[in-house]
Amino acid sequence: MSSPGTQVHHLDGIRILDLFAGPGGLDVAAHFLGFKSIGIEWDRNACETRYAAGLPTVHADVTDMRKNRFDEIPESVDVLAGGPPCQSFSVAGTGVGREALETVKAFIRRLVAGEDEAKIDEDLRTSGVDPRTALVLEPLRWLLKAIETEGRGPYKVIVLEQVPAVLPLWEVYAELLSGGDGRLGGNKYEADFWELKTEEFGVPQTRKRAVLVARLAGNGSVEELETTHLPFDLHRGKRAAAQADMLPDTNSMPGAKDRWRSMAQALDAVSGLKDSPVDVSRFRSDDRTDFFVVSNYGSGGDPKNRGRRLSSEPAFTVTGKVSRNKVYKSIADYEAGRSDRFTIPEAGVLQTFPHNFPWSGNDQAQQVGNAVPPRLGMHVLSRALRGDSPSKEELSAATTWPTVSRTTTEELRAIGCGDQSRCPAESHKVIRPRREPAP
Repeated sequence: MSSPGTQVHHLDGIRILDLFAGPGGLDVAAHFLGFKSIGIEWDRNACETRYAAGLPTVHADVTDMRKNRFDEIPESVDVLAGGPPCQSFSVAGTGVGREALETVKAFIRRLVAGEDEAKIDEDLRTSGVDPRTALVLEPLRWLLKAIETEGRGPYKVIVLEQVPAVLPLWEVYAELLSGGDGRLGGNKYEADFWELKTEEFGVPQTRKRAVLVARLAGNGSVEELETTHLPFDLHRGKRAAAQADMLPDTNSMPGAKDRWRSMAQALDAVSGLKDSPVDVSRFRSDDRTDFFVVSNYGSGGDPKNRGRRLSSEPAFTVTGKVSRNKVYKSIADYEAGRSDRFTIPEAGVLQTFPHNFPWSGNDQAQQVGNAVPPRLGMHVLSRALRGDSPSKEELSAATTWPTVSRTTTEELRAIGCGDQSRCPAESHKVIRPRREPAP
């Protein structure tokens, strides 16, 4: 970090530290709930998006930051959040993910028990566990570092999220945090963990996340999140294509939940806003937005069996390959091979980012796919920090991002990257295509 005067301006009053912050899903959620955050992010492109959005950021490796630059984190931080990488946990069918889970569980317990960290690191290197998988230990290491650092102390709230396969690790986290033993130094937490479906919180896509929320004893109990929308039937079978449109948007029964939110609803809601980069007029006919999406991924174990979703349904899980999904306005276009693609702002809206969120840098589709859906983040953070659900006014405001000046972006880049000497190795290196020799 650099420019002390600038730091005071941008880092004052920050409460949330977001590890593995990506382009800012949790930080966007925090903003609309009225909390300030700072993120640590390794990927330069995601950092560029964060700077453009006005989100305080340190461009650094999370492990290096903990070991060598821990004192640079504002002392006002009392909430630890993040979603560590989990590639090997997602391996399906081979058992590699399950084996990694059991191995990492043992390391979690060894860390809390107080075994020598150098020995643990060495054992990790020789264990065969993917180094990225081992990063799931980082939130625990950051907590222990805070407890053992004079003038810091334990975080009041911890929020972690990942793919559902990581839920068994959150269970071990919750068990150990509740006990307060070993290096936790008697600091006990109220903790719980769940598998959440994003469409049940108004996100217009089907996606499952494993979430852990822990609150330091004395700061209130942890209650399960209240869903706001109905689940989407993934096994709806060969029903009539129009059936989804026949369902009411809301249930007329008092206190009933809304129907899941569709792609068309989400995109239509922002398509007509002033200066919106989202324009779905190319999909409109007879005063309605109408299209269907063919997934880039196979289903049922058959790579050729590409799933389909109607515009009147939620999107498939938005991944870093979202730009490869094909969008068709009609069966005639499908048969003729005339397809469209979601733009980056449109993919962002399906993730519940504001329509005008300033996606920047390269690999923007990957940034979108890697992010936590901000609307889900609002529900999780609101429950963790305030013990309630976000208000309708807060959720409504979360569709538009405030304008960020170029000066603010440059100041945040100076804080996050400085002279680039402390950024991850070669992360700012620009690789230019080789020129062919002149004939």
